Amino acid sequence: MTNHIALFEPLMPANTGNIARTCAGTDTALHLIEPLGFSTDDAHLKRAGLDYWDKVDITYHENLQAFMAAIPEGDELFLVSKFAKQTYVDPDYTKPDHDYWFLFGKETTGLPEPFMRQHPDEAIRIPQDDSHIRALNLSNSAAIVIYEVVRQQGFNHLEQTHWYKNDKLK
Repeated sequence: MTNHIALFEPLMPANTGNIARTCAGTDTALHLIEPLGFSTDDAHLKRAGLDYWDKVDITYHENLQAFMAAIPEGDELFLVSKFAKQTYVDPDYTKPDHDYWFLFGKETTGLPEPFMRQHPDEAIRIPQDDSHIRALNLSNSAAIVIYEVVRQQGFNHLEQTHWYKNDKLK
């Protein structure tokens, strides 16, 4: 079982770098759907994820259609949007023969509305108070969702840090 985070036309290199770091720490594949609003050589991107960029399984997709064609039949796709009916904790992410794909929209406009209308049952949301903000930060949203996924999966093979051993601090 592999988890995948996909970013549709990301604009901000710091968000993408932070998400790459989260992907590295959770063994999650990262998919970038072009066009990107920055170069992956960008200094801000490297500053956010420099030590981790080469540790991330990154795939570039020419456009949304190419990305959709890359998802194997039988895998599950979720569109992360504040306009979804179900929350990100509602689905079961533990089916052993499935990969899970999470598609996040562009920071300024989200996912294209016609695309969202074609896939309403795959949409999930993170609850938020819209009276105070337009949306949560993209990198925070990706971390919230992927950590729920790996939590449901029993944290897979992720190493758990123990602050003390035998009741003594390390």
